[in-house]
Parts: sequence; structure tokens; C-alpha cells
Amino acid sequence: MDPESRYSISTTIEFGPLKLIDIPKLIEVSKKDWQNYSLCEVNDCVLRLGVIHGEFHWHKHDNEDEVFYVVDGLLHIDIDDKVHTVQTGQAFMVPKGVLHRTRAPQRTAILMVEGKTVTPTGD
Repeated sequence: MDPESRYSISTTIEFGPLKLIDIPKLIEVSKKDWQNYSLCEVNDCVLRLGVIHGEFHWHKHDNEDEVFYVVDGLLHIDIDDKVHTVQTGQAFMVPKGVLHRTRAPQRTAILMVEGKTVTPTGD
């Protein structure tokens, strides 16, 4: 089984303009270990919600930066041999072209902002 089949990643935009997005409700109904929703488009970006537990594979985005904001839980972002720990209420930006991996040792909810042309699993 390839690593990407462990994830449930939706690239379909779930909410249009002027629609309420109930993030706590989406977190509550998420039951998979790695669920990723594309919530809405903002200019040339997509706001995504991830409800995750476990680790993602090493990857990079050649042309897009990526921001991770931890809504609840704990996120580790591995870059080279350094671990960046992001806690509830904190954010971290990974610039384009940087090889990275995200890990959540417990169920964690994150918001991600990235270009709408990004491939969520990496280039």
C-alpha cells in the first residue's frame, strides 16, 4: 500500500462565499486518522482543515508556501534534522521548495493556508 492511500484528502471546495464554516462541528464529525477538508478559496489560496493523528510522508511543494495553524492539539513539523513543535494557538510557515513532514502524536486539528494550485500530498 502506498503511503498516500492512508490519507483522506478532499480537494473539493466545501463552502462558497457568505457561508458559515462551523470548524468545531467539522472536527467533531471527523473520525479518520488523517482527514483533510478544503474549506474555501480566498483569492489565490485555499483554507484547509486537517484532523490528523499520525505522520504524513516527506514531501515538498515546489511553487507554494504553506502555513499550519494548530486549532487544537500538537503538531511536529520535521525539516532536515530539526523538529519544529507547534502548539494550540500557534502557527508555522514552510516556504516553497522545503522538504518537510508533519506528525501529530495525538488527535490534532490544524488549519492550513496554501495556494489553490498546490498538490496536498506534495510535488
